[in-house]
Amino acid sequence: MTLWIPIAIAAASFQTVRFMLQKVLSSVTLSSAGATFARFVYSAPVIWAGLLGYLAVSGQKMPALSATFWMFATIGGTAQILATVCVVALFRQRNFAVGITFKKTEVIQTALVGLVVLGDHITPLGWVAIVIGLCAVLVLSRTPENKGPWWRHLSSRASLLGLGSGVLFAFSAVSYRGASLQMEALEPAFRAGVTLAIVVSLQTLFMLVWLNWREPGEIARVWAARRVAIWVGLTSMAGSFCWFWAFTLQNAAYVKALGQVELLLSLLASVLFFKEQITRREILGMGLLILSILALVLAI
Repeated sequence: MTLWIPIAIAAASFQTVRFMLQKVLSSVTLSSAGATFARFVYSAPVIWAGLLGYLAVSGQKMPALSATFWMFATIGGTAQILATVCVVALFRQRNFAVGITFKKTEVIQTALVGLVVLGDHITPLGWVAIVIGLCAVLVLSRTPENKGPWWRHLSSRASLLGLGSGVLFAFSAVSYRGASLQMEALEPAFRAGVTLAIVVSLQTLFMLVWLNWREPGEIARVWAARRVAIWVGLTSMAGSFCWFWAFTLQNAAYVKALGQVELLLSLLASVLFFKEQITRREILGMGLLILSILALVLAI
């Protein structure tokens, strides 16, 4: 089924816009956690309105959700929260395009997590892709002010945030696919809507409790920044629905691999909107990562 291809491309496009908006929020208005909370709290009402509207028009009812579904949804939602906080914090360390590239180690790691959690097989060419991806990360982790052995560069804050977000996003993607597969009797779009509504509700609750405990003033700032934050929520809703829909149709590693089109979109955003300079080394690193993704696509 090829429907997942345009859906995944749409998801990557929405996600690029959302990260641009979150970069603005985190740099002038909100903390990393606040910018993350904004994407959930402003998207949850729209998601539920859409799901309830679909139920009313179609005459269907909410499906019974198993304990396994709730387990996958909780793991995926929590991992995505932590991953998004890492990405927003990463924007303060490096420029926009390279920040997204670090985050995109999730594609390689999704294949590994899928192998462990869902039993997805990795071919020899797949391992070649993983090695190329590792080389790309090593190139990108070397900042101009850092000198010395490569392992020192890999331990920099920017590298750790990027790699950490990749691991967490990989777990969230595989978990979301695992959750949607618990409702195989339903049509894919409906499964995606139900899973997304439950996950975003859990994420909103988790973030609300956390901010009220650790950053109580941030909740008010999220409301004060609503003119921009609401667009973060809407683009998050559109992108997340497309990701979830694609996950119900295809292996998560396939979907995330195709989502690498976001690399090119983020590069354009970095140059055109944020007026940032991309070095030759960074272009080389992104080129290697794209090559690893192409190899991964051929391997799966």
